[in-house]
Amino acid sequence: MTSLEEVAVHLPSRRIPIDELSDELGLSASEMKVYRRYHGLAEVRREPGGTHTELLLAAAGKLDALRGREERVRYVVQARTMPIVVPHPVNPVHEVRDTLGLGHATAFAVTHHACASGLLAVDLVGKLLASDGDPDALALVLTGEKTFTRAAQMVPGTAINGEGAAAVLVGTHDDRDRMVSYAARTHGRFYDCLSLTHELSVEYQRIYIEALAEVMLAAVGKAGLALDDLTMIFPHNVSRLSWTRLAKHLGLPLERFFLDNVPVTGHCFSADPFINYRTALDLGRLRPGDRYLLATVGLGSTFSAMLFEH
Repeated sequence: MTSLEEVAVHLPSRRIPIDELSDELGLSASEMKVYRRYHGLAEVRREPGGTHTELLLAAAGKLDALRGREERVRYVVQARTMPIVVPHPVNPVHEVRDTLGLGHATAFAVTHHACASGLLAVDLVGKLLASDGDPDALALVLTGEKTFTRAAQMVPGTAINGEGAAAVLVGTHDDRDRMVSYAARTHGRFYDCLSLTHELSVEYQRIYIEALAEVMLAAVGKAGLALDDLTMIFPHNVSRLSWTRLAKHLGLPLERFFLDNVPVTGHCFSADPFINYRTALDLGRLRPGDRYLLATVGLGSTFSAMLFEH
């Protein structure tokens, strides 16, 4: 059974009001107003002088559950939003693995679900650990990226990106946060991401809420539960407006969606749901037995939801 042994998060200390990024992003004052007023964004976290490896290490270094158990780690997996995250021949996942003393572990990256790759990676390593047959084996999933190109700095009309990271230690014990179900669906006709034709872009906006609701309901249904059984939903940190519409579509109170980080972190790629989970946990918002859902969307377009019991 796939379980979260621990989730650790790193948020750079530098807070940048989004208005200061208008020239960098090529956005007018009126466009920035839309991001603030309608999408609920205010600032992002960035570390301009840091490297991608340092960003991931900052999160992984906070995993108390990893210390003294390094030899149990079988897999180190980087969940990428973008296929290329650093210049060749730099390889962050190998650098993190070696720095943490995990040279014996198999290291690789997954990326084909874009910002939903974090959930894909957790599901994948859980299956690998189960097939290995060692109940004490562990896997480390690394999420979060640098905003090193224009394409990495924003999702037009939806989000401005930050540089938070999350490290997820995965095991197979049922006394931890155990994964109950996982659902994902890729709508391949939107594969062209930010270069969609006008017609496809309009269609994507039309189906977005229903497609996200579909995978959330599928995950809940697989677990034999109802939406009302969920204590909290931890989404990706994009437009607050989109989550407001989804809550209305599902008939759920908006308070059930953890949106506290939307205005203060921006969208941190695959790390978002894990950052939100960690924040809620630190705030005492989860109790033993609570069921919660991680929900996210990757450009391309993959809609994903993963249900856990705390």
